[in-house]
Amino acid sequence: TTGPVIQLVGASTVTIEVGSTYTDAGATSDGGETIITTGTVDTSTPGIYTITYSATDASGNQATATRTVNVVDTTDPAITVLGNNPETVEVGSTYNDAGATSDGGETVTTTGTVNTNIVDVYTITYTVTDVSGNQATATRTVNVVDTTGPVIQLVGASTVTIEVGTAYVDAGATAVDNYDGDLTSSIITTNNVDSNTIGTYSVTYDVMDASGNQAVQESRTVSVTT
Repeated sequence: TTGPVIQLVGASTVTIEVGSTYTDAGATSDGGETIITTGTVDTSTPGIYTITYSATDASGNQATATRTVNVVDTTDPAITVLGNNPETVEVGSTYNDAGATSDGGETVTTTGTVNTNIVDVYTITYTVTDVSGNQATATRTVNVVDTTGPVIQLVGASTVTIEVGTAYVDAGATAVDNYDGDLTSSIITTNNVDSNTIGTYSVTYDVMDASGNQAVQESRTVSVTT
């Protein structure tokens, strides 16, 4: 009246990663009876599965044993950042984020802002959480840059004629930058006009903005005549 004893081969609880292959280790009986195995493991779906082993001896005594198979998902989702990374945009322009996608189609949450009116380095963060609670993040660096040089505007005529011996008073110039604004006070003027010597002279104006962009040099021609 004593049933056979079933001995599992391997552990009674097995944990495998979703998407992997499960090969059952089987079981043996003390009397060499045939082991009948029932139950399936769907490795594509996380869950708890049970494999049952049954044996019946020659006297009709039956025994069973079970193995628990845990299919788990411990792998973080993969995030693909779309578009350029890092991205560079000109100050004052409009930034449209290209976004990101996840390998499992999970919703991507985007955080971070880009102020295109201020030159700086910004970070956009993308976060994804899968159904098993695994989380992944990816980032994009956005560089807001100023690559536009200031514009110099002459005050008065670009060509001036004065009589030799008279004083020359330069009318100057103004400078405006798309980001730094009024740079008139930063203009470097090179003036080599010798009003006591007949000849043609050039007064030049140069300026650079805070980002290192140089303006196109402007000049004024000054003719000293009799």
